[in-house]
Amino acid sequence: MQPLVSICMPCHNAEKYVGEAIESVLTQSYKNIETIVVNDGSTDRSGEVLEKYRIKGVKVITEKCGSASGARNRAFREAKGDYVKFFDADDIISPKMIESQITKLNGRINAVASSEWGRFYGEVSTFKSNPQSVWRDMEPTEWLVKAWYDARPMMQPGMFLIPRDIIKTTGGWNEKYTLIDDFEFFARIFCHSKEILFTTGAILYYRSGSSSSLSAKKNRQAVESQYHSLLEGIGHLLALRPDHAARLSCANMLQDFIYSHYPKHPDLCRQLRSRILELGGSDLKPDGPPRFHQLRRFVGWKNARRMQRFFRK
Repeated sequence: MQPLVSICMPCHNAEKYVGEAIESVLTQSYKNIETIVVNDGSTDRSGEVLEKYRIKGVKVITEKCGSASGARNRAFREAKGDYVKFFDADDIISPKMIESQITKLNGRINAVASSEWGRFYGEVSTFKSNPQSVWRDMEPTEWLVKAWYDARPMMQPGMFLIPRDIIKTTGGWNEKYTLIDDFEFFARIFCHSKEILFTTGAILYYRSGSSSSLSAKKNRQAVESQYHSLLEGIGHLLALRPDHAARLSCANMLQDFIYSHYPKHPDLCRQLRSRILELGGSDLKPDGPPRFHQLRRFVGWKNARRMQRFFRK
């Protein structure tokens, strides 16, 4: 008997995309799948779109949860699967993704299957793969150290197929977090796993450029969520690996927060600078377009960032 896979999907005002996301699940080569979508307080036509999928076996729950994390937890409470994939309503998965990840896991309940990924803008035809150093089977804490070192980890939920037992052991999503809630969640999941198994050919098509995306929201509440998720996430890793490589990768993740938000939120940046010093310092260089780096060489990154933000306005 093939193991049951639960797809848990939060949906908030995703009428333009949720149908395409669900279709990518319903057309999977692997058939023992249950799909649970939580319509979390949508004010657009998401509800009408979702109703059309009830007759295709999709379980639709209409409930105001208040966050993607809350909606994922609500879906998980309904899930019966041996394996679980949390999958956002604006992304797409390749047709054999579930089959490939189930095959890769081969019945293991102490490992997580990962996947390839890339971005697309508007149409899937614009998709470009984005290979990373962690596209291989790895010990979980080493995966985190490698992925965090350049402060550009991809921890999008749809990439991973997780044994139910690991989620039950570690707990669900932290509903306090909105922005980068996946950072803390997957740091915790990985730190309770034995191996991350990379699945060649399984692809997450990650939709970019959507103004309704949570990652596009940068208000104070969202930034505080990012701040706390980062600190709690690195705490999971450092509890298992307080070595130099782990401390450096954690420091780089915190330094990237400072680079990204400066000169805004000086209180949060000041506290993170202290934590970075405690970790032994960071060697991360600031990210930006060529003109930013030209300015940085002459006036320093802080002044270059101020000028960059001024000209954006």
